[in-house]
Amino acid sequence: MNRPIVWSIAGSDSGGGAGLQADLKAFEAIDVHGCTAVAAITAQNSVAVQRVEPVATDLLDAQLAALASDLPPRAIKTGLLGSVANIRCVAGWVDRLRRDSPVALVVDPVWRASTGADLSSESLREALLRELLPRANVITPNRAEAAWLLGWDPAALADAAIVERAAAALRALGPQAVIVTGGDAGGGRSNDWLDTPEALGWLSLPRVDSAHNHGSGCVFASSLAAALALGFCAADAAVVAKMSTTQALREGGAAGQGAGAVRPMRGFGLHPELLPALHADAEFSGQAFAALSQRSLGLYAVVDSADWVERVLAAGVRSVQLRIKQAPPERLSQEVLCSVRAARKVDAQLFINDHWELALEHGAYGVHLGQGDLLTADLDALRNAGLRLGLSTHSYWEVCRAHAWAPSYIACGPIHATVTKEMPWWPQGPDNLAYWCRLLREPVVAIAGMDLRRSQEAVRCGAAGVAVLRGIVQASDPARALLDLREGINEAAWAVPLPAPLLARSTYRGPVPPLWQGC
Repeated sequence: MNRPIVWSIAGSDSGGGAGLQADLKAFEAIDVHGCTAVAAITAQNSVAVQRVEPVATDLLDAQLAALASDLPPRAIKTGLLGSVANIRCVAGWVDRLRRDSPVALVVDPVWRASTGADLSSESLREALLRELLPRANVITPNRAEAAWLLGWDPAALADAAIVERAAAALRALGPQAVIVTGGDAGGGRSNDWLDTPEALGWLSLPRVDSAHNHGSGCVFASSLAAALALGFCAADAAVVAKMSTTQALREGGAAGQGAGAVRPMRGFGLHPELLPALHADAEFSGQAFAALSQRSLGLYAVVDSADWVERVLAAGVRSVQLRIKQAPPERLSQEVLCSVRAARKVDAQLFINDHWELALEHGAYGVHLGQGDLLTADLDALRNAGLRLGLSTHSYWEVCRAHAWAPSYIACGPIHATVTKEMPWWPQGPDNLAYWCRLLREPVVAIAGMDLRRSQEAVRCGAAGVAVLRGIVQASDPARALLDLREGINEAAWAVPLPAPLLARSTYRGPVPPLWQGC
């Protein structure tokens, strides 16, 4: 299959660390085909930028015309463009390309080089604001660049709340999404603020303590463009970009006398320590929920009544979820209480779906919550009471949000098509499931569309539990179905594991989030 094509329109770094040279390395790490158009030429090394010259606009135009005739892009990343005329040239080509097919545009508003050299001017700033920001899918300024674009005092963006306001102000100028990166902010954590259609929040990882950070901003923006070309939405693409850039920082090293270049590498997506947390609070550091008594949940029966809880427990199931979406309050409370008592008798792991207050009140083993419940549930009270927590996820950014809370397990879905609820997601399939099981340190539960064969496949993907609803409660012979599922899942635990891809596949159809209803 042909790889997606991504263009970088930027400056050439003679030292090989940033600009077009860094972009090509980042494209290769994400397995897209990178093309370049030189907008400016720099004379620089690892110590200083000695000279910068924009290329003639007719030469830039000729490069873009040559590419468009044979290698049309799915995404374009812009960096140092050098002149107002070049910015206008790029804007015109974006419009022309979009007449034929969608083309994502990522604008990295280069202001200064990492060596401190000024690479821009007031006229370039105005042209970026007028010509490129309204056309951009995503812009990726660091804090100083965000202040420069807005004409604000850079010192003010040391305050996280001002960073959030700056992103909103920039988004009001036309880009669909703004990611203010934190590489220039200092501190023990690298915090990037996401203001995207899908999610708002701080994407956070421990800062890589390295002087060899030349090209990190270029790698972030080009990685994000590559992820957009692969079909990821802006929030998911930001996660991929942060993982790629963090790995590149870890691999960076000196080549000359100054700061060395970062080094993007394939395989970054399978490193658990590179998965960032996503939270509304820049200073958030969530304490972990208690671990499962039995990490291997096996068959995880999802049922809708206390009677069904007792039936599956009698059949030997020891991981159960009580999922009652609507019921009168008194009946609901009684169903939860009876289920908790039945599960305690056999030392089963019983999770209450959604109704966390009743789970607390009746002393349930745990709760299972959707992304929308994170706004309203008292997670600190649940943790302090010793309840286990399971969280639903469907994509990179939701996994990062769940990861921030350090739950007892993470549910990934829909793995297969389901009629249980309407979702803004395509089925993830076994490849994505194998990926999440490989990446996450938390136990993973596979959910949606599970029958016997798919349940066995999920276990071979690495799932610690397989959630089954209709395959139990709608079975013509529930007792036989439960026996077959339990035996089949146990057998699959001894089968050859299925391999994981280097990255998950995008499954977001759009647009219902943020914190979508109906979780």
